[in-house]
Amino acid sequence: MAQARSHLGRTIAAHAVLITYTLIALFPVFVIVINSMKSRKAIFAEPLALPRSDTFDLIGFTTVLQQGDFFLYFLNSLIVTVASLFFVLLFGAMAAFALSEYRFKGNTLMGLYLALGIMIPIRLGTVAILQMMVAAGLVNTLTALILVYTAQGLPLAVFILSEFMKQVSDDLKNAGRIDGLSEYRIFFTLVLPLVRPAMATVAVFSMIPIWNDLWFPLILAPSEATKTITLGSQVFIGQFVTNWNAVLAALSLAILPVLVLYLVFSRQLIRGITAGAVK
Repeated sequence: MAQARSHLGRTIAAHAVLITYTLIALFPVFVIVINSMKSRKAIFAEPLALPRSDTFDLIGFTTVLQQGDFFLYFLNSLIVTVASLFFVLLFGAMAAFALSEYRFKGNTLMGLYLALGIMIPIRLGTVAILQMMVAAGLVNTLTALILVYTAQGLPLAVFILSEFMKQVSDDLKNAGRIDGLSEYRIFFTLVLPLVRPAMATVAVFSMIPIWNDLWFPLILAPSEATKTITLGSQVFIGQFVTNWNAVLAALSLAILPVLVLYLVFSRQLIRGITAGAVK
């Protein structure tokens, strides 16, 4: 009985800490959204106040929808993010399964090598990446961004998923082999469903840097046809004058997919983060 109460207490504490950090993280989002619906004067005079009848103004959203091709930028970001996440989760899960399931000489060194990408920023290789994309004819294409973001997200995916896959029962996998299942079917039908919390965690933490990135879209795909939402929002930022209403409106619209993904995977995300904290 005492052990059950202790377990319940740790679970409640872990969830309370996670909710607190979530509220703190969402406060800047709240400030951006409320200021996107206020006049320029009200943004600077009362940045933390809610819109009132005398300060409410949607000129920013009107400007965003009329100037530039916002929906194309949004679609480009969505395509790049979804495709990158698909490949990150697929290849990351397959590499993590191989590292955790098959023991071979150099297994540990291979895992450390794959995890180096967490410590070494991919932006250090920007010049080399740009040269490779130019040689391959992929400049100003969404494919270039998908390849870069897939490479960027794989180290974290392998690192997290390999730890979770080590916890999958060997008896379950051996039973599948006895029943004649191939290694691919064991991976897709037995292992992947059991590591969904970890997959959701990787998806959320990989999506945010991809969706919000400005560096690689500016370097690899700056053309009007391949601009992402973050790069497209820069049109409202000038050297001397910045249209803050439009900038805040564009950022508010760009936040929506991140919030939707978080809400969809929130339960799995919490399970993935607190898995080791409540044992």
